[in-house]
Amino acid sequence: MSPQWLNWKIVLTCIAIVLVSGTIFYSQYVSGKIAREERKNVEAWVEAQRTILNSSDSASINLATKISTENTRIPIIETNEQDSITGNHINLDSQLVQADPGYLKRKLAEFKRYNNKPIVIVLKEDPYTANRYYYGESDLQKEVQLYPLVQLIIVALFITIAILALQTSYRSAQNQLWASMAKETAHQLGTPVSSLQGWLEILKERGGNQDIVPEITKDINRLLLITDRFGKIGSEPQLEMHRPADQMHHMMEYMKKRTGGQVSFVFDDAPIRNMVILLSPPLFDWVLENLIKNALDAIEGNGSITISAETNEKYLLIDVTDTGKGISKTNVTEVFKPGFTTKKRGWGLGLSLSKRIIEQYHKGKLFVKWSEPGKGTTFRIILPLPPQAMQA
Repeated sequence: MSPQWLNWKIVLTCIAIVLVSGTIFYSQYVSGKIAREERKNVEAWVEAQRTILNSSDSASINLATKISTENTRIPIIETNEQDSITGNHINLDSQLVQADPGYLKRKLAEFKRYNNKPIVIVLKEDPYTANRYYYGESDLQKEVQLYPLVQLIIVALFITIAILALQTSYRSAQNQLWASMAKETAHQLGTPVSSLQGWLEILKERGGNQDIVPEITKDINRLLLITDRFGKIGSEPQLEMHRPADQMHHMMEYMKKRTGGQVSFVFDDAPIRNMVILLSPPLFDWVLENLIKNALDAIEGNGSITISAETNEKYLLIDVTDTGKGISKTNVTEVFKPGFTTKKRGWGLGLSLSKRIIEQYHKGKLFVKWSEPGKGTTFRIILPLPPQAMQA
């Protein structure tokens, strides 16, 4: 992961922290301001109730009545001096009050948690008689308290979209880089390979080179194959109907000739011998070669490599299993990343390119099915089956 990408992640994280922190502090400020205003409104309402109870002046009563009826947002419950509910309340669900006997008690307990300092009207001093008024949160107050959560969800969504966009851009740049490097490599190989083909024709004409010409021909064909593979990276390959069993058998025989006698190869093509699927043979061979080379490195010249295949209704499943040193749990998710390698030599691109070939070009999957340190590893390839896959 590049330093620039890490810097962007840090910047986006800081922006998210600042936005969320600012939202929380501001919403708390607004919530406190609303709470103070609502208490003043409740105090005015209570004072209006006092006026209605005690005043004989019609103008005062009319004003108090107007103030009382203007409170349509703040729920209030009246109790006596023993905190027993008197039955007077406003801005509560009347249907629930009638249907549920415990509704008012639960709301009173909720109001006490919200504000345990009721507003009191003393009706008589002797004997002491008073009404207490508890009030709860208005809908506006609840909305303000929910605002930070809504803002947090919005910010999280924004950060997620931004990170996904950056990841897509980063991967696109990586893809373009790898494709450009591959095409440039193919281009650079083309000139010397053409020259070698010319020299090979000269050797054939001079005679006396019958022993070396076949071997040189094999090496030149190998270079042509490599050039063809690199040239296909970055462009959509032409998939054709081929027998995967033939490709697997060919690649295993090719690799077997280049290993010592301490390595055993096992391949049973019976389940898929007559199967044909859509493949790009050069690229599919490249994947098999990378997986087998990876297995050979794991067994370090002594062990077995098994290629097995099976099918279900929709997919061809190919497993490449070795009896090598295995992959640690921490590295299982890293092995397909460009540049990752546990070897002293190599660029760490083989498995990354293999995954790209299978998943992007063949619309399949390549992953580590099983691995245990000291026992071995199984890589699985999953390829989709066309309707005519089982034809000979």
